[in-house]
Amino acid sequence: MSERKLAIIDVKAGSMLESQSGLQMQRPRIYGAYEEPSSDRKLACIVMHPTSNFMGHYLISPLAERGICCMGLNSRYVGNDTVLLMERVIQDLGAGIKFLQQLGYERVFLIGNSGGAALSAFYQAQAEGLTITQAPDGTKLGLEPSDLPPTAGIVLTAAHLGRSRLFEEWLDPAIANEAYPLTTNRCLDVYDEANGPPFAPEWLDRFRAAQRVRRDRIEAWVWEKLRELRSTEGAPRDMAFVVHRTHADPRLVDLSLDPNDRPIGSIWGPAREVNFAANAMGRFTTLSAFLSQWASCSQADGPTNLARTRVPVILFEHTADGSTFPSTRDAWLNAAGARGVLHALKMGNHYLSGQPHLVAEMADRILAWAEVL
Repeated sequence: MSERKLAIIDVKAGSMLESQSGLQMQRPRIYGAYEEPSSDRKLACIVMHPTSNFMGHYLISPLAERGICCMGLNSRYVGNDTVLLMERVIQDLGAGIKFLQQLGYERVFLIGNSGGAALSAFYQAQAEGLTITQAPDGTKLGLEPSDLPPTAGIVLTAAHLGRSRLFEEWLDPAIANEAYPLTTNRCLDVYDEANGPPFAPEWLDRFRAAQRVRRDRIEAWVWEKLRELRSTEGAPRDMAFVVHRTHADPRLVDLSLDPNDRPIGSIWGPAREVNFAANAMGRFTTLSAFLSQWASCSQADGPTNLARTRVPVILFEHTADGSTFPSTRDAWLNAAGARGVLHALKMGNHYLSGQPHLVAEMADRILAWAEVL
């Protein structure tokens, strides 16, 4: 087994109070863990998520055993996406790629796992042709082409389509008052057995339409508050707020919708409990971070960005995943076009938890795919 090493990487400074650590603000750094194989392949990859800690990722050692240096890299927002800007995260990812190149790895590819999938597509699209100069709220980013060296290919596994799509698809439209999370319009409550499952097509249409109405209402409020702040002398540029009940996709409780091998419920536990939890997807955010991550104006949509890239893509479908579905698979494949290769991990759950044989199967497939990059 290869020795696990720590990567400490300096990155460009971001916004004020991006971290509550003065040391991190004055000298911002990100951290990764990697294993260098005894191989002359000069082949490496990065697996990264916008906010999850991937330094213990299950692919690091299996890929090193197969001659690929795999680094699990954390962004500057690890563990807290309250003020996260996706545009800063791709800057962090670029710093990780340059770190591997400086170690002598000539071919570097990306592994987009779970929420890291849309991040990988966003990164590669901008690396192949930088178009963004600011975040959606107008924050200047200072991104330069040299910050984003292009990679040789993209692996997608248990791949979410992007935070803005998750927000729309998971948002609970039954909340009757944004300030009081327990108030419920029972006619739109996915967890009220009077509505299903099974859910009638007409009810699903009303539910999805109501989700978009709530999303649009939150977005309109965010833009209004942002304009108010920016037009008031002495006001701050940003403010925090809470979005309650963000886990109400009908597919969580109705296995006949977008069917695969998944069990009932959320990948994090009982779906209704996750919906009402004190901490969940998109729960704590700021105006600027919301627009970058969760809003319809987010620049980090996965399939949209993947379609702009030109590199080879391999997609691993986890057939028992409770948060990615056949429609998710199809959206990625349509975006990849002829560049895309599909491999199904039969009965694979979202995290491949307790499934070491599927981790080995994935690592073997990645090696065969990456050797011809």
